Amino acid sequence: MTDKKVWIVTGAGRGMGVDIAKAALAAGHAVVATGRNPDTVTQALGETDDLLAVKLDVTDPADAEAAVQAAVERFGRIDVLVNNAGNFYAGFFEEITPGDFRAQVETTLFGPMNVTRAVLPVMRAQRSGLVVAISSTAGIVGQEFCTAYAAAKFGVEGWIESLAPEVAPFGIHTMLVEPGFFRTELLSAESTNYAQPSIEDYAERTTQTVAAWNAMNGQQGGDPAKLANALVTLTQHDTPPPRFVAGADAIATVEQKANDLLAQADAYRELSRNLAHDDA
Repeated sequence: MTDKKVWIVTGAGRGMGVDIAKAALAAGHAVVATGRNPDTVTQALGETDDLLAVKLDVTDPADAEAAVQAAVERFGRIDVLVNNAGNFYAGFFEEITPGDFRAQVETTLFGPMNVTRAVLPVMRAQRSGLVVAISSTAGIVGQEFCTAYAAAKFGVEGWIESLAPEVAPFGIHTMLVEPGFFRTELLSAESTNYAQPSIEDYAERTTQTVAAWNAMNGQQGGDPAKLANALVTLTQHDTPPPRFVAGADAIATVEQKANDLLAQADAYRELSRNLAHDDA
């Protein structure tokens, strides 16, 4: 890849997507910034020769194909794809409707798949490229009230890990980004959809959780602008890391999960070792 790269950033109309697009532009790259409303993208990022705002609903494969075509027509290539667009359906599993659960997975898992599927032929032809997926510590550790979101993010983790060896022979790299708590708009009313309380057994915990999250909104410790700059730095490596754990809280979460997995594997080691056929 050349020093000046062509980026596609999804969900670039607000939140972390704006910070990522701004950081890439400030570093001298060209950016195709996408969102459901390109006017919102332009309002957030301004206008420059190195910026192309494009309509993209990540749940629509036709939109993804059109956005990729527009990027290639304008800049001639695609070097970095940042799958950032997402939303958040929160609530206890029994209270999240099947439709909302599917909507979470449709946007947060199948959405980046749609865009990546459209981008990969371009990168394969170039024999270079980087596919970045913004995951979450929720893709490493599940927690109550996050069943739909964690299911989608765990899916992102497995998909990207499996995609990596498939595209590596073509000079294409992948990178999972696992942020902890950053001061983004994820917990805002525009991004979070709470399940309608319907089961008395969950009522008190729902009230407590929603209140705690509302209090946390806008107070998270992580600075998304610093994360965006870190991503720009990592994309400049000849071999970007397959996983970037973002934030001190995220590192602690991943370390604890690793320790828990080791302990769980060891707890029934002898029982597990004795599961082979006797003639093996």
